Parts: sequence; structure tokens; C-alpha cells
Amino acid sequence: MVDALGVAVVGFGWMGRVHTQAYTRVRHHYPQLPLRVELVTVAEEVPGRAEEAAERFGFASATRDWREVAADPRVQAVSITAPNFLHREIGVALAQAGKHLWIEKPVGLTGEDARAVADAVAEAGVQGTVGFNYRNAPAVEAARELIASGGIGTVTHVRIRLFSDYAAHPDGALTWRYERERGGSGVLGDLASHGVDLARFLLGDIASLTADTAVFVPQRARPTSATAGHALASGGEPGPVENEDYVSCLLRFASGARGVLEACRVSVGEQNNYGFEVHGTRGAVFWDFRRLNELAVSRGTAYQDQPVSTVYVGPGDGEFAAFQPGAANAMGYDDLKVIEAYRFLRSIAEGRPHGTTLADAVRSAALLDAMAASAESGTWVDLRAS
Repeated sequence: MVDALGVAVVGFGWMGRVHTQAYTRVRHHYPQLPLRVELVTVAEEVPGRAEEAAERFGFASATRDWREVAADPRVQAVSITAPNFLHREIGVALAQAGKHLWIEKPVGLTGEDARAVADAVAEAGVQGTVGFNYRNAPAVEAARELIASGGIGTVTHVRIRLFSDYAAHPDGALTWRYERERGGSGVLGDLASHGVDLARFLLGDIASLTADTAVFVPQRARPTSATAGHALASGGEPGPVENEDYVSCLLRFASGARGVLEACRVSVGEQNNYGFEVHGTRGAVFWDFRRLNELAVSRGTAYQDQPVSTVYVGPGDGEFAAFQPGAANAMGYDDLKVIEAYRFLRSIAEGRPHGTTLADAVRSAALLDAMAASAESGTWVDLRAS
């Protein structure tokens, strides 16, 4: 028997659409899932956007007030894809209303925000999944297994990069993303949050770090109308960019490995250049998001001049088999969110977590707070007691 699950989406920008599309696709890829999603309602404060989403995707109703979602008995699970500064208020309220949460990272603006949502989820006894989608890539899961099995020896160092040009244009609108009060720590929350999650997923706990940050585009024009995504603006009143465009960070892992994490939102010439390079005593493994389904792997006993081979992930890796029948058939970004939706819904069906949890979000947020504190003080931050 397949049970119906009433779902709502709060916030309908690009990510709200991605979540909605994942819900509509999930049982195509996972027919064994004992839940059938019913799109109950969509909440979005921009006039007309919720109604448009309801008509396009088949939500039964639309509203401009997310509080109606909390009070709606038809809704059992909610995707929270609103701007970061709303995550804590919405997340806590919906958890307290007994709704399961699929919430986008970084789950608020600070570690305190993430902990508040995590505590509300725990106290309510509901499930909570967080949108750290890059760890869902079958190639990333294969890399983790290779590392854990000792396939490249003992890990010595890792480099993680997240470079994008989404904020590179000087005429990019001064939206909430660039304000400290609403956008938090800028590129730390946007991109470095994924980086620290990948670091922990691949190599385990981080013991200490030191970081440096910078703002490279110090002023932008305020938008004169509602915006979506990373819109351009001209003619508006100029205002200051209050949060970070760039962060670099040195990491010391509890294992003894060392790491470098670098993220930038104003990297001209870089479009979603995300990836990692993990080196060990007998080999290395490399992943580039733009070549989502490939790993570059070096392993053996040659050490010097040891070759690197391209490995195409296939049905034995992660959730690949739910999407493609054989290696080298491509998966894409939206597929990673379908995997995330599946793990969220499976968590609800089985009453135990699968995939990323609010605990992962709390740990990620603590690392971002530590980066910001280190950049301000110019010192190393010890995380072993946190």
C-alpha cells in the first residue's frame, strides 16, 4: 500500500522549483518508495509567483503567507527554500507544527540559527533533511568509499574549491544576498557551506582552521522591483556590499590530514567550478562537478610518475542505478536533488534519518562561524571542544 503525503514548498525561486520537480520525479526513479507525494500548497510572498507555480506544477492551493502552511492539516512535509534569513523562523515554526522539513543550507545565518531548527525538529520528533546536494553525486560517494577503504593510502591533504561568477558582474543587483542581516556571511553560506560539508563527508571531523575573507565588489545598485536569482540592476541607489565575496581557509583534520578550502562568488571566467583533490600516501582521487559522473584516480605502488586514470561511475556507485543503466551515461544537477528528495521521503516512511540531517547543518554552521571568527581575529580556531 502506498500512502499519500501532503507536501508544501515555502519560497518559490529557482530552488523552490528544483524541489518541486524532484517531488514530481521521485517515484519514477524509486518506485519502491511507499509514499506518494501530493503537492498541497506553495507559499511565496512575491505577488503572483505562488499562483503561477500552482498552475504550472499542480499544487492544490497557493498563498503569500507561509504561516498558513503551518496551520494546514493537509500538509505533512515542507520544503523550505526561502531566503536564508527566514530559515530559522520558518523552520522552527513548521517543526513545532509537526511538519517534516527538507530545508536548504545553510539553515539560517549562524550556528545558533541552525541549532534552533535542529532542536525544534528533535523536540517535535519529525524528520529533517538539509540540501547539501553535492555529497549525493554517485562519484562523490564512490570517492568516499575509495578513501575509507584505504585505496589511496592514508590521506595527507585535500584541496576543495568552489568558484563561481554569479556575483561577478558589477551591475548585479544589491539583493538580500549582499546584506549581513539577511544574507549572513555571503559566500561562506552560499558556497563554503557545501565545501565544509564535502570535507567532513570525505575525511571526517575538522579539528582547527584559520581563514581569510575579502569583498571585491564593494558597491551595488539597489533593485527597483522584485528580483529573482542573480538579476542585474541599473539606475538604483548604490549601497554597500556587507558580506564576503571570497574566503580561503586552511584546515587541520582530526585524522592529521591537512586541507585548503577556497570559495569565491565573483570569479570571472568560472562557472560552477566546484570540486576536490584528495591526496594519500599511495594515490589520489579528483572530482570536478562539471564532469559530474567521472573520477580521476591514481593508485598503485609506483609513487613517482604514477599515472592517473579516468573512472566513469556506474550502477554500483551511490544511487546511479536509479537513473541510468550503465557507466558513462550522464546524470545532472537536478538528479542530485531527486536523490535528496528520496532520502527525505524514505526518512519519513521509515522514521529514521537517511542522507544529510540537521546535525550536519549544525556542524557546517559551526565551521562557517569559526571561519568568520578566524578572519576577524587573524588566528587559528580550535574546534575540538565545540
